[in-house]
Amino acid sequence: MYDLKTSRDVLKVVKERNVSFVQFWFTDVLGVQKIFSITPDELETGLEEGMGFDGSSIAGFCRIEESDMIAMPDPATFQIIPWRPTDRPVARMICDIQTPDGKPYEGDPRYVLKKTLKKVTEQGYTFFVGPELEFFYFASDKAPEFLDMGGYFDGLPVDRATDLRRQTIFALQEMGIMVEYSHHEVAPSQHEIDLRYDEALKMADKVMTYRAAVKEIARLNGVYATFMPKPVFGQNGSGMHVHQSLFKGGKNTFFDAKDKYHLSKTAKQYMAGIMTHAPEITAICNQWVNSYKRLVPGYEAPVYVAWARRNRSAMVRVPMYKPGKEKATRMEYRSPDPACNPYLAFAVMLAAGLKGIEKGYKLPEPVETDIYEMDEKARADAGITSLPGSLYEALQIVQESALVRETLGDHIFEKFIENKKVEWDRFRTHVSQYEIDRYLPML
Repeated sequence: MYDLKTSRDVLKVVKERNVSFVQFWFTDVLGVQKIFSITPDELETGLEEGMGFDGSSIAGFCRIEESDMIAMPDPATFQIIPWRPTDRPVARMICDIQTPDGKPYEGDPRYVLKKTLKKVTEQGYTFFVGPELEFFYFASDKAPEFLDMGGYFDGLPVDRATDLRRQTIFALQEMGIMVEYSHHEVAPSQHEIDLRYDEALKMADKVMTYRAAVKEIARLNGVYATFMPKPVFGQNGSGMHVHQSLFKGGKNTFFDAKDKYHLSKTAKQYMAGIMTHAPEITAICNQWVNSYKRLVPGYEAPVYVAWARRNRSAMVRVPMYKPGKEKATRMEYRSPDPACNPYLAFAVMLAAGLKGIEKGYKLPEPVETDIYEMDEKARADAGITSLPGSLYEALQIVQESALVRETLGDHIFEKFIENKKVEWDRFRTHVSQYEIDRYLPML
């Protein structure tokens, strides 16, 4: 585990550890990780000037006539990759993308999050997030073949992936990523490894590293790990519940010991911002056609815009594990899934919460009854609305959102929507196996 500050620190470690290659990591607009490697001989130049690449080949980046991009590595993200050979180790750094004149590139998702975080920093806040990413282990990437039939918190011998999770946790710890929990989830072959909360930019970097570690260690063990939101019909899908709080001067601004819910005015306004703008940001936090097969009633995935303390059918929850403890007070946003782009997702969550604080949004009363059991009239009487039911519905809402456009910037906003409309159209016109099995014999 390294905690480096400067380019000189990086060069020193690379030499001492006899590093064979240094990988430069960055993400495209959809959150797909991009990697290229350089040798140590090129590292000094790469640290000083960045490394050029063809941006027109990256989803959502730039047109072919504007294709030259620079990947500028962040020395603070340097780590040895523990799942690569140890005799000639491989390291990685996460990059910011720049234009040839050295300016931040507006199509870089990491830059979007940095811009949004600058707003809270100027107000004296630090934005902390703690995501809980769920995933499945399958026999291969060809079909969702379970490795076990375990359930929530099951252990050996039912849980067949204890060692896989342990190897993954060791790898994450070697890269400076602290883990709080690890367990079998509700569905067969479904698992969860929870990361200790951190500042949002660091956490977005950690999410990208986490997904890479889970997948690579699974591959080395001859199995396949997926963050697909809903890979199996009739089983729970995989979510990414995101715990959030704002600190100022070392104090949690979400905490108020005198409030009956232990929530400050700031916390309530922030939560109201998330709830008010939830339909707009859903396309960013649930960006795939498959995402909306998870967001259906009956599988613990929230589809209704409400908040609660103990009620897990609500979209926003205030965990009650440690009631009255200042640092533990936070809100949990339960609708995102683990296949989103974490840089963009954290940015729009924060923007929505800040809008609630800025405009003084009022938080409704919590809903502690099972919303799935309420009929349509009861939900309407309680003021409970629904999230979009498909990627198409989510796109119809987000394309009218001034908040999301302002947060993402025109470039990413337009490229994202353009890409997702193509995905929806392909899905809409695709003839599925379900349709063949259902209709061909009878029509």
